[in-house]
Amino acid sequence: MSEPIPTIEDRLRAILRDVLGLSEARAAAIDADTPLFGAMPELDSMAVAGLLTEIEDRLHILIEDDEIGGEMLESFGGLTAFVRAKQGT
Repeated sequence: MSEPIPTIEDRLRAILRDVLGLSEARAAAIDADTPLFGAMPELDSMAVAGLLTEIEDRLHILIEDDEIGGEMLESFGGLTAFVRAKQGT
């Protein structure tokens, strides 16, 4: 029996967990409405750089500097929508 394929949401939760040092339970509780930048103390400007690098590496997308904005990091749903748009899914 094969493992289920992780969704984009699952992969983003894993990246947030790894980059920000979140517990499994805290990462699992992240949903589309979860606020990110400005609300999650671990996600400061230095962590954003690490987060975006990990997203690029693990999800095989390129994030241009001019694409980085408050809207994409406002909530987990915004980040997910941004990644989906970059992947064309």
